[in-house]
Amino acid sequence: MVSEAAKKRLAAKKAAKDTKLGGSARPSPAITPSQRAVTGVLTSRPTSRDIKIDGFSLSLNGIELIQDCSIELTIGRRYGLIGTNGSGKTNFLQCLANREVPIPDHMDLYHLHQEAEPSDRTALQAVVDHIEAEVARLNALEEHIMCEFGPEDERLQEIYDRLEELDPTTFETDAIKLLTGLGFGPKMMAKPTKDMSGGWRMRVALARALFAAPTLLLLDEPTNHLDLEACVWLEEYLKHYKKCLVLVSHSQDFLNGVCTHMIWLTEKQLTYYSGNYDTFQKTVKENEVIQQKKYEKEQDDIKHIKEFIASCGTYANLVRQAKSKQKILDKMEAVGLTKPVVHTRSFTFTFPDCDKLPPPVLPFIDVSFAYSGKEEDMLYRNLEFGIDCDSRVALVGPNGAGKSTLLKLMCGDLNPTRGDVKRHSHLSIGRYHQHSVDILDDSMAVLDFFRSTYPNNMTFTREVDEWRAYLGRFGISGRLQTTKIGELSEGQKSRLVFGMICMQRPNLLLLDEPTNHLDLESIDALADAIKQYKGGLVLVSHDFRLIDQVAEEIWVCDKGTIKPWKKDIREYKAKLRRTMKL
Repeated sequence: MVSEAAKKRLAAKKAAKDTKLGGSARPSPAITPSQRAVTGVLTSRPTSRDIKIDGFSLSLNGIELIQDCSIELTIGRRYGLIGTNGSGKTNFLQCLANREVPIPDHMDLYHLHQEAEPSDRTALQAVVDHIEAEVARLNALEEHIMCEFGPEDERLQEIYDRLEELDPTTFETDAIKLLTGLGFGPKMMAKPTKDMSGGWRMRVALARALFAAPTLLLLDEPTNHLDLEACVWLEEYLKHYKKCLVLVSHSQDFLNGVCTHMIWLTEKQLTYYSGNYDTFQKTVKENEVIQQKKYEKEQDDIKHIKEFIASCGTYANLVRQAKSKQKILDKMEAVGLTKPVVHTRSFTFTFPDCDKLPPPVLPFIDVSFAYSGKEEDMLYRNLEFGIDCDSRVALVGPNGAGKSTLLKLMCGDLNPTRGDVKRHSHLSIGRYHQHSVDILDDSMAVLDFFRSTYPNNMTFTREVDEWRAYLGRFGISGRLQTTKIGELSEGQKSRLVFGMICMQRPNLLLLDEPTNHLDLESIDALADAIKQYKGGLVLVSHDFRLIDQVAEEIWVCDKGTIKPWKKDIREYKAKLRRTMKL
């Protein structure tokens, strides 16, 4: 049901990508500081390593995202920043990174938000180059402070401590350790970054961030380009980060393993909690019980006061009491009444009912595949298996093992070098992958895009109000429906892609990293939708919790084969930890 115009847009975007170095898309242009309005006053000491900024507000294109609250970042704490898609998490990190709030100049920070630049430098050289530049920066800063403020300045000690940590004789060894943990083998380390995909260059940027170990490290979805093994390694590495970390992640497992504190961006406020994500959830539930009891008591008191006032009539001796009670009511309202606890899920949808096909639906018959077509380059050899409408399969394995390649073989993007992949004649595949959002037209408003992509015809009619209701199921409601797609968050764009998948009425879902930009609430909604779905599923994900919720089978892709994992995903994670000796 996708229009010819949408297909042409996708083809044009793919063509544009192919002209770029490394053959991968660059990240979407970041929101510029001129589009943000930020206020805030530094109330911590200018020479302190801890940061406190009061009166912080942030708006984007005239829309307020954060309103009159405090930023509190303390050395030794690892913060998980959570909130719904579009609440302002990425903009918050960007305004910190750009120092749009008064962060002292002596505070070094690193914001991981885009991949390393493509160049002739290898991955190893790119990481070492960055740390050498950091040493030069520290030496220049030391000289500046000595000249301007003298040798007694307290900032000098942290510079000396940092320079002592950075031993030039171990730069290469330390960089190799980091790159190895992030999945680089010797060949990949020696490869020029211009010949790497965007995902691998993002890993180079992550290695730079970890090696630099800045006082303030800002990570926006650092696991998005990692396999399960690298996620486990990074979780273990970051849980020992001694400075200050602010992390945005959609993975509850990762937040639990890394974070000491949580920052919840909700209702335009930053609220701080001690503990990891599980502790945060427990605290919120306890607070909600207290809040609801307080609300019910207030409402009961208000009801009795109003009943008393109404019963007083015009009796002189009771009028005085009624006025006194009215003053109590007025005071309660002036102070602010307790709000009831209301849970609303902004992203609630179901995949449409589909025709359940009899097996075999998608059999692989003696399939071997190599991108070059050469025997010595075979990624898979002699695969024999089948996917049916009852399948609930999660593919796991190291990067480069061919998980995404397998999905491309399933949907027909690639053809086997040997063997055959047969597809049922009535098979309809709903596919999500890391570049699915490219089919969206950033210049169009959401509502206009869907109406033009799925125009009314003899067999399909949907009016504007019906489209509004449909988009609302995916958390795109109100003004968002008339907002240009390019102004939406990455998570909101991902929701639109799921809206397009549901328009297809597929009987098989192929989902490659579907959680990359979704918030935690949306991931739960996706899991619920998958569990209710009547068709088949093949999932590639680094989100242990999603796999645990929806997968009935786990297949390990490695060394040219696919083998079933007999235990659950938690046992697989434990096995990875044992293998890496963590």
